Amino acid sequence: MPAFAEPFRHGWQQAVQVRGTLHDGVSAFQHLQVLDTVPFGRLLVLDDATQTSEVDEYIYHEMLVHVPMMAHPDPRRVLVIGGGDGGALRRVLEYPVAKATMVEIDGEVVRVSRELLPTIAGDAFTDPRGELLIDDGVKYLRETSEHFDVILVDSTDPVGPAVDLFGEAFYRDARRALGDHGISSRRAARRW
Repeated sequence: MPAFAEPFRHGWQQAVQVRGTLHDGVSAFQHLQVLDTVPFGRLLVLDDATQTSEVDEYIYHEMLVHVPMMAHPDPRRVLVIGGGDGGALRRVLEYPVAKATMVEIDGEVVRVSRELLPTIAGDAFTDPRGELLIDDGVKYLRETSEHFDVILVDSTDPVGPAVDLFGEAFYRDARRALGDHGISSRRAARRW
């Protein structure tokens, strides 16, 4: 049975058995794959880095979302930067929020995830409280006049389009966009 192996990083590599490739393409921003794997079901891979899978996505998304959402006294307006698979948005919408805005730079990640990984987002993309913007999250945060109770950053590693999500200017803009008692949380999407 074939395998998918990430490139060596810091002297370490991970691999997984693959039943087949469901999608293999290049968007305007990155190499995008969805693999059918033996241990994890369908697996989302961006630029040869594992992002999430059907079997264990809840571990990543629950930690990213539930901790800051429960720490805020009344999270009504939430911003998710990145998260094209929809898992973070789905978890945010489990709360009685008034509005959850998701800003994802790569519309192809959203399209492919909705088609091939629909269980991760569930009904998040059709929930009337959710708003999906295909746009640059750094630019959006710099230009928005809205204030949010919680800002979540669900990004890839700091390579390619995600580099600016790790910069000082981004954090200044996030602080400005947070309301009173606002909370910001981030996790890069590395699973292993």
